[in-house]
Amino acid sequence: MSRTALVTGGTRGIGAAISMALKDAGYNVAANYASNDEAATKFTSDTGIAAYKWSVADYDGCAQGIASVEADLGPIEVLVNNAGITRDAMFHRMTREQWQAVIDTNLGGVFNMTHPIWPGMRARKFGRVINISSINGQKGQAGQSNYSAAKAGDLGITKALAQEGARVGITVNAICPGYIGTEMVLAIDEKVLNERIIPQIPVGRLGEPAEIARCVDRKSTRLNSSHVVISYAVFCLKKKNQQT
Repeated sequence: MSRTALVTGGTRGIGAAISMALKDAGYNVAANYASNDEAATKFTSDTGIAAYKWSVADYDGCAQGIASVEADLGPIEVLVNNAGITRDAMFHRMTREQWQAVIDTNLGGVFNMTHPIWPGMRARKFGRVINISSINGQKGQAGQSNYSAAKAGDLGITKALAQEGARVGITVNAICPGYIGTEMVLAIDEKVLNERIIPQIPVGRLGEPAEIARCVDRKSTRLNSSHVVISYAVFCLKKKNQQT
């Protein structure tokens, strides 16, 4: 019987690639999204993966959404916390609203999604949680104090939950992408992208969402409390080349 996987932010960018990779690996997949109905409808039409709408920043909304997914597809045994937003500004110009929106979604969302699912994983003595953090959660990034703080927090909860879950068959891991060619990254000023970001990338290009998705598929194994740093699309490219 196929296991059920839920991917937050799963209809666009990295999340869409992860949803499709998990479906190809044999999972029953549900993709969560927050607001873009048009993109979600097209994603479901193109892939056959059901999309469910709620904000990961809303705990009650998460609990209700999770209940809907489980009623349709069965118990969620793989959770990919991928949903994230940016509200960039230098710290002296950052508003409280910009700070809180990113913390609530990128860090609070991990709690809001994992907490309702955790008891079922414990009871079944099986679960896989993969948190999509960021290289900026490790090194920091000017103009992204909110994002960097939230993504660093994702690594902290990953380490703590990995220790709690290990004894009951639950693994918790994190992936820390560098700059990936998603809508969010491509929205960066073209001059900044071409003159300041891409020149630092050893392979001379942005990473691809599918490269992150391959790593998520590996994280559905028994690895626990590991952090894969996909810094500038090097790690997965090397792994792929080693396998061919």
